[in-house]
Amino acid sequence: MEQSWKQAKAAFAAVATPPVAWLIFFFLVPLAVVWGYSFGENTGPVTIDLTGTVSNYFRALEPLYLGIFVKSLGSRGSRPCCAWSSAFGRARHFIRVAEGQGMAAAADQLPFWTNLLIRTYALIAVLRTEGYVNFTMEWFWNNASGLMTLVGFEPLGEFEPLQLLYNNAAVIVGLVYVHLPFMVLPLYSALDRMDRSLMEASLDLGAGHMRTIFSVVVPLAAPGIASGILITFIPALGAYLTPDLLGGTDSQMIANVIERQFKRANDWPFGAALSFLLMYLTLLAIIAQGWVSKRAERRG
Repeated sequence: MEQSWKQAKAAFAAVATPPVAWLIFFFLVPLAVVWGYSFGENTGPVTIDLTGTVSNYFRALEPLYLGIFVKSLGSRGSRPCCAWSSAFGRARHFIRVAEGQGMAAAADQLPFWTNLLIRTYALIAVLRTEGYVNFTMEWFWNNASGLMTLVGFEPLGEFEPLQLLYNNAAVIVGLVYVHLPFMVLPLYSALDRMDRSLMEASLDLGAGHMRTIFSVVVPLAAPGIASGILITFIPALGAYLTPDLLGGTDSQMIANVIERQFKRANDWPFGAALSFLLMYLTLLAIIAQGWVSKRAERRG
């Protein structure tokens, strides 16, 4: 017979106190301190006066920083879309190949076994001017040029390497590569639970494959899609390492601006305000995901 926690308060307190204390002292207290800093002002090289001002938040809405916010949201928003389209196909493939097994899904998580920094530097080795992409394209270019010379045409000329690094496209590619596994797992779970007879019925009634996907599969997998977008959008919104290594001076995102405020500019109140604007956006994303899940439950 199960016992209510009210009937064993001492045991419940003994089990719950350590994790609750850890959460309070190592998460909530530091978070509250940073939140308090966002309403403060620098009064010296290492002192902050908590005046209750909201000028830091108004400063964050200036055109310069607002543009960086919009750019960051656009870059982070395009990445979940790219990740979703890729992850959707991969998750469907996993279900076909590994029915009832998690081997294929586990294989997709292999990048997590390697440090993020190492993966990012590996991507640099692929995309740099002397990297594998340009090396492969140069090999095909030279062979095509030699073949054209053999058949009597003018050669193509010298190959010009593509500038694949230090731009916005490189940042998006890096973020998709780093966070794609986060998108695959929720989709895999949602598609694996789906009743496949509904897809068969849709096809039997004359609907094409694309209409079946968007009219049957996507609505049924909406909770998984929303969860995947949420858990990829949130870490990407605060990503610092990937934009810093793959992006140039014009590809800096809001996380890099926050880092500069804390480390170089020594403007902790403004950096805290920018940080909590990201927190507020994250909260809105969680609310939106909960709304989508509830709506899908009512529909089901």
